[in-house]
Amino acid sequence: MNETIQKVTEQIIERSAKSRAVYLNRISKAKGHGVNRNKLGCSNLAHAMAPMEENEKTSLAGMQSPNIAIVTAYNDMLSAHEPYKLYPTLIKRTLMDLGATAQVAGGVPAMCDGVTQSQPGMELSLFSRDNIAMGTAIGLSHNVYDGALYLGVCDKIVPGLVVGALAFGHLPGLFVPAGPMSSGISNAQKAKVRQDFAQGKVSEDSLLKVESASYHSSGTCTFYGTANSNQMLLEMMGLQLPNSSFVNTNTPLREALTAHAAKTILSMTDLSGTYKPIAEIIDEKSFVNAIVGLMATGGSTNHTIHIIAMARAAGIILNWDDFDTISKVTPLLCKMYPNGQADVNHFRDAGGMSVVISQLLDAGLVHNDVETIVGKGLDTYIAEPSLSGGNLMFKEGAKTSRDENVVSSTANPFSAEGGLKLLNGNLGRSVIKTSALKPEQFIIEAEAIVFESQESLQTAFKEGDLERDFIAVVRYQGPKANGMPELHGLMPPLGVLQDKGFKVAIITDGRMSGASGKVPSAIHFSPEALDGGMLAKIKTGDIIRFDAQKGEILLLVEQEELASRVIEVPDLSANRHGFGRELFVSVRQSIGLAEEGASIFDISGKERA
Repeated sequence: MNETIQKVTEQIIERSAKSRAVYLNRISKAKGHGVNRNKLGCSNLAHAMAPMEENEKTSLAGMQSPNIAIVTAYNDMLSAHEPYKLYPTLIKRTLMDLGATAQVAGGVPAMCDGVTQSQPGMELSLFSRDNIAMGTAIGLSHNVYDGALYLGVCDKIVPGLVVGALAFGHLPGLFVPAGPMSSGISNAQKAKVRQDFAQGKVSEDSLLKVESASYHSSGTCTFYGTANSNQMLLEMMGLQLPNSSFVNTNTPLREALTAHAAKTILSMTDLSGTYKPIAEIIDEKSFVNAIVGLMATGGSTNHTIHIIAMARAAGIILNWDDFDTISKVTPLLCKMYPNGQADVNHFRDAGGMSVVISQLLDAGLVHNDVETIVGKGLDTYIAEPSLSGGNLMFKEGAKTSRDENVVSSTANPFSAEGGLKLLNGNLGRSVIKTSALKPEQFIIEAEAIVFESQESLQTAFKEGDLERDFIAVVRYQGPKANGMPELHGLMPPLGVLQDKGFKVAIITDGRMSGASGKVPSAIHFSPEALDGGMLAKIKTGDIIRFDAQKGEILLLVEQEELASRVIEVPDLSANRHGFGRELFVSVRQSIGLAEEGASIFDISGKERA
């Protein structure tokens, strides 16, 4: 085992000892034997099975067979989740053939960041994660279930489902993907047309045609953003069938994998004789493996928030230093957009997760002694699903890449370090995605231009006021200020300026899309401007030194001058209403720091200051 990875793991275990013990004790008390519905009275049970078919009612009333919950994030607006409309029927039919039953326990919201990007609705995006966790808990609260299948793919949805699942950690849990759409036009072509549109070189109709050629059908978007990073993490944590994440949607293999997921959850219930609740699958090593996978694949910066929130739901305390230390010893093995031109379909064809996991195991960078839904050991995930005569088979997966332009090896990585870094300095702490940056972009020293909104930066660009070297400070974008929206809409204008030869960067207490990375971006600043962060004291014209090599970001202003500056909070009232934002006032008031997962939950029991 790599000494650094082992040391970080030991530090996490020691740091988490008290809160982890509290969590595991709660889960132990929640465990039951046999079927959980045997605790219900007759009236309770009658309500639970009233709409079911007679054979299903007979099964439930008999108290001898498991009943599986389906928690679904289906809607037919979000392309990645539209395929889920068919899953409950397939799952129920599969389980009924095996003498078991399933019910849709609940539906949780699934918003699309691609639709809400740069729109007011984006300010609900991060908050939706904890809403999803609560919705999951509400669905499972009926206590008639002996295991759960979680149907979700994108952005905040999978982290929210994981948090909710861990709250019901006494139940076996398994995640069921829907798969990516087939490849459309290249991501590079899409990005170029976006920049052309930002400069007025192409019409809105032309842009729409290009966007529609990229996002063209049901299935997950194919770039390696937060949604596909979610899928990678679920395999690294042993919660999804091996190498199943990137099998295309609406294919015979995809359907066979869904049916097999239903069969697998039955083997994990108490009635199977091999009771395997999700709380006994997920531990500190699982989360270390997830972070290593994030670094090795160049995954989404959003997970420097989400992984922390998920871990805390299991009583495990992570921080950004863990991410940074792991990144320094984890080689970058993958080149997928935005840090390459390939997409997840190319990644799958190159060997996908089998190659990544095999390479990391051989290098001693991930823990093999972990539990998974398919057995002990992460090496069980070096597997490749296929159909033979209509039957699903898992054969040994590829251990070396079929296309080294997409997936490399630990012996010849694309970079010696992972794709994310921690930045420290007198402005606070933040993270940066470095995997898509060129060497000359790692260090920038320039004047700050301060913006209190993303719209004001867009206006300055259109008016030609940004034709120079500068560091954009986009503040009051944190969780307490306006929900920490993704600011991906700022990438086209900043990309245009960068392509013109100007040195530009952005620092913000907001987030960036998982597809961002071309422009140096210090994001998730903690503490945020509205919570006493130093971002609030920056003035236009101040010099900022941005050094991603050293992991430093410094405001080059004398301490005495900073101490004398008075913070003037802008009018944020426009962020408080419209598009449902008025319903989330209490969330903004109680949400925690980005480095603590930007969550409203305090599952460890520790009082928040």
